[in-house]
Amino acid sequence: MADKVKIMDRWIGEGEACYVVAEIGINHNGDLDVARQLISAAKLAGCDAVKLQKRTIEVVYTPEDLARPRESRFGETNGDLKRGLEFGRDEYQAIDEYCKMLGITWFASCWDEPSVDFIEQFDPPCYKIASASLTDDALLRHTRARGRPVILSTAMSTIEQIDHAVEVLGKDDLVMMHCVGTYPARNEDLNLRCVQTLKDRYDVPVGYSGHEVGLATSLAAVVLGACMVERHITLDRAMWGSDQAASVEPYGFQRICRDIRAVEKATGDGVKRVIDDEFPVMKKLRRVGA
Repeated sequence: MADKVKIMDRWIGEGEACYVVAEIGINHNGDLDVARQLISAAKLAGCDAVKLQKRTIEVVYTPEDLARPRESRFGETNGDLKRGLEFGRDEYQAIDEYCKMLGITWFASCWDEPSVDFIEQFDPPCYKIASASLTDDALLRHTRARGRPVILSTAMSTIEQIDHAVEVLGKDDLVMMHCVGTYPARNEDLNLRCVQTLKDRYDVPVGYSGHEVGLATSLAAVVLGACMVERHITLDRAMWGSDQAASVEPYGFQRICRDIRAVEKATGDGVKRVIDDEFPVMKKLRRVGA
């Protein structure tokens, strides 16, 4: 176990700059051009990384679920939708090349073992375990066996379930993310103090993954100790797609990055002192003891 975790050339943890991740997920709607636009927006905003999601459809979903009627631009079943949203090797190769060209890190949350093996070919700097997969011991072991840092999201999970996941994964190169699994999440449900709760219990770097509407809560999470912030990114919250309404538009991401950096500068070291620029003001305004 380490106080800090390294992703590419960035250290994550206490005393380090907050690592900001733009979660693309499936907000690209199966369109590579949209994915590129989202990556560009994240880079322009000042994000450190973008994250996608990878599923092997026939592994993650049952035949009955795939056959369920569900109208979409891809067809009339849930399977048509899920397959339409999934990128293959050519798309991921293009994404890998585009991120390298822009100089932004990318990684993915893999929902099954074959997806881990698929993403491994791109030499990712880390893996994300989605909250929905926290109780999947086989996936946790398969992901950890790749020997890369792991980011574990904790929505929809009890402390006992998180304890078990940490036991399976171990604490080496582990970052945990406090998260609430509703889309969009209500502010009154966010319980941001859990960032400190997880830090105290597991003694690993802890971040915050948010699905709420608004930006102030991400800033509050940093103030409360989050070393990583992840929010979903979209080109337009009114776009077609199930996650768009719980996402942040490009200008909002610019504000998040700007304000996080401002808070980091303002936090200081907690030592009360008179700074040099205060002395002339003190001499001007203080009547006694200047």
